[in-house]
Amino acid sequence: MLDLAPPLAALLPRSPTPYVALMLAGFVIGILGHLTRTRWLIASGVILIFLGAFLFPLAANLTTGDRPPPIEETNAGDAG
Repeated sequence: MLDLAPPLAALLPRSPTPYVALMLAGFVIGILGHLTRTRWLIASGVILIFLGAFLFPLAANLTTGDRPPPIEETNAGDAG
């Protein structure tokens, strides 16, 4: 099961547009759920917002091979 996760996460898009669209759809569904007082619709909206804002971008960033360069540490005595 764990061997399947990296290939599936590699299918996630790298641009932020689909994630923003997923979050906006979650907000619309959540608002519609509040207007109709439907709990499962509210929960669906919250789940979509969570997926679009956190889980999918995290999975996309963890599976990429590009790593940022390490931050160089400076001593406090060297500044100045």
